[in-house]
Amino acid sequence: MTVDLSAIAKWPNVPACYDWLSLDRRGDWRLQGERVTHRGLIEFINRQYGSDAAGCWFLQNGPQRVFVTLACTPWVFRRAADGFVSHTGVAAGSVQEVLLDDDGSILLATELGIGLLDDRDLPQLLAECCDDRGQAADEAALLALMAGTAQPVFWQDHRLQPITAAELPQRYGFNPHPQP
Repeated sequence: MTVDLSAIAKWPNVPACYDWLSLDRRGDWRLQGERVTHRGLIEFINRQYGSDAAGCWFLQNGPQRVFVTLACTPWVFRRAADGFVSHTGVAAGSVQEVLLDDDGSILLATELGIGLLDDRDLPQLLAECCDDRGQAADEAALLALMAGTAQPVFWQDHRLQPITAAELPQRYGFNPHPQP
């Protein structure tokens, strides 16, 4: 994914913008809290979405960098026929880790990066989870995992790892609330 930075050379001193654009837990862009619905604008934001060395995610809008407030992670993943796809339409690539946070959210560490599983796909993924004997993992097993007192729970060949939502930014190197 390459963000077009050519306008910065022409206008290098345009101030950055903060607290204006956000990414919600379903992968929808929001401008000052309002969901973006214009297809062309969504496609533009998706194309120009990137991150800097400090783990701050942004939209490069010509010479201006518009930093994104993240409701959870830089990516929101949805199930696709052959794996997972990000909210921008980019394939997530192979899953490296599956995490369950203290809010009951599933997070996937993939080739693309860390992403929250869209809650509409959560029931199907949880139904595919099993214990170390191959038996379906029930709600009690998942709640125990969230509390850190569980027997192993697996999705495919990945053992679900418990994590707190507060640990995610530091562990995966992103800043959910960039500020000047």
